Order: sequence, then structure tokens, then C-alpha cells
Amino acid sequence: MPLQPEEMQRYSRQILLPEFGIAGQERLKKARTLIIGAGGLGSPAALYLAAMGVGTIGIVDNDNVAISNLHRQILYRESDVGESKAALAKKQLSGINPNSTIIAFEKRLTPENAIGILTDFDLVLDGSDNFSTRYLVNDTCLVLGIPLISASILRFEGQLTVLCTDDGPCYRCLFPQPPNADEAPSCAEAGVMGALAGVMGTMMAMEAVKLLAKIGEPLAGRLLLYDALSANVRTFTVNHDPTCPACSIPLSDRKLFDSYEFDDCNDTVDEITWEAFQEHHLPLIDVREEWEFASTPSTGKLIPLGSLLDRIQELPNEAFAIVCASGIRSLRAVTILRERGIKVKSIRGGMSSRIDQQ
Repeated sequence: MPLQPEEMQRYSRQILLPEFGIAGQERLKKARTLIIGAGGLGSPAALYLAAMGVGTIGIVDNDNVAISNLHRQILYRESDVGESKAALAKKQLSGINPNSTIIAFEKRLTPENAIGILTDFDLVLDGSDNFSTRYLVNDTCLVLGIPLISASILRFEGQLTVLCTDDGPCYRCLFPQPPNADEAPSCAEAGVMGALAGVMGTMMAMEAVKLLAKIGEPLAGRLLLYDALSANVRTFTVNHDPTCPACSIPLSDRKLFDSYEFDDCNDTVDEITWEAFQEHHLPLIDVREEWEFASTPSTGKLIPLGSLLDRIQELPNEAFAIVCASGIRSLRAVTILRERGIKVKSIRGGMSSRIDQQ
């Protein structure tokens, strides 16, 4: 049934523009939108989509809130540190608009679960912070025929585009290959101005509303670049690549690639900070002893250093991080595992540095 005026006011809490109207609001109510990453970009995007009455909002994030995130991840408070981002996002968004259905996926997006998670949604917003996830989200949207809004931020600059539409470019058209580790800032060095995340995340929400409500001119086929320091906004035309290995083939023939393992961090560096660990959503192995873990638990899987080689089959089948009390044993573990070709990094300062931060 069409929304009644009193229901419209209760559902959306917004003044209806003539260009938008009841029809636009009804499209938002029926929409099923998925946000990848409940961080700096996902937070403002989710807040506005819920407030404007999007019917179903999914949140994918396997990370926990860290105090170093709070300057840009406005969904959370200092009292939330250590809690699941996806679960907290669900609670916050439900409070903003109880008429919206919020679905929390407290897991990392992987090639094994991506199609199952995305298949029930009709629009995806990608606010992830690593190339592996960006390419995976792009390819999954192509397989399922779902439009994709993609944004990224670094230091004082942001970019935004709409991908995977009919005859439009995909992420691989823009970036056929991820940059080499020495061409991109290292995980520990990368930073971002907090307010920039709000600007770009809000722009993601605006693009979502245009696509869902069928108004305006979305950024399909265009790339928007925003320089916060100069307040300069530029847009560039981005064309579909007819030779793209992902989007140039018929929809019925598309499938995910064999691998999404990219070197998002410089593999010659043995250590990363807690901030880099949180940003890149790495699996965690804790090599302390049981009594240490019981006294100060981490979110990682406990495998004491002395048992590491005996339990090597229990290690993640992807790049991961190792933590100990102060960073000494974890560095020793990195040396042992790298000799066996395993991608791993030590968290600098160990659990003691995490405690100091909190």
C-alpha cells in the first residue's frame, strides 16, 4: 500500500521536495542497501540512509571499535571501545529509525561468503579500506548485477564514483591492477582527516538516494575527486574498458577471480601498529601463554609461541597479525613463519601498547 502522509512523516522525518515526492520515499522504503565497512565512510552513510527511510540496511564489518577510530567513525563512542562495530551500528541505526530493518554481518567479506551476503541487496556502498576487499566487492556486484558506490579517503583527499551500472565502468576499469606496495603509503603511515570521512560518506549516501529514488544524475561514468585543503572538487569521465576481464563479459558468464590476495602493506616491514591492524581487519593470532591471555584477553586465537609450529595448520589462510605482551615474542614468531613463506606481521608494542592507548 502507498505510504500515507502521517506514515511518511513518521517513517522519513524529512520534508518532501517536489522533485522527490512520495514515490521517491516509497522507493527508499522498499530498497535493500548493503554497506561494506562500518568505519569512517560507512558511519555517516549509514546514519543518513537510516534517517531518510531506507527500508533495509545491511552492515558488513568484522572489526571492533578502537579509540584511534573515533575521530572519524561517528557511529561510536569511547564507551564502545572493544565492541563489535556491526552490532553497535545495528543498535544505533535502529534507534534513529525503528522503521528500517538493520542487518548486521559480523564477519569479514571473503570470496566464500561474498555472493551469499550480497545476493539479497539491490545497491552496495563500499567503504572498505583495502584493495582485496574493493576488488572482491566489485566482482561480486558484477556477478549479481548490483550497482556499486565506491569511495576512498587518504589524508586530505577523497574520491567517489558509481560503478557496475549498465554499460558503465567497474573498479577494474579504473584500476586494472592494485598499486605495488612501494607505490602506496604503508599501513602504518596512512592517515586521514576525520571530517573528510564525513564529507565523503555523506556523498555516498547522496549517490545512494539518487540511484534508489531515481532522481538526479548519479556519478556513473564519472570520478569525483575532493581536495579538502583547497576545497577543490573535480570530476573526470571514466569509460568502460571493453577489454576489462571482469565487466566486458556477459552477465551469465561472470564469476569471481581465483585470488584476492594483494599486498596492501609493505611485506618487507615486520611490524604494524594497532591502528594499522584495526584499519586492515587482519585476523589475529595471540602467542602469549594461557595465563597471560586469561588475565588480559585479546580478540585473537591463542596459540602460545612454543606450540606455534605444532599447530601451524590452525593459522589463517591469508595475511594475518601476531600479538604478544610487548612485541618481542611476536617478532620471533614472524621470523619463524616467514621462513616458511607465511604472510604475517607483528603488532608493535604488543598488548601493553593497546592497553596504553585505551
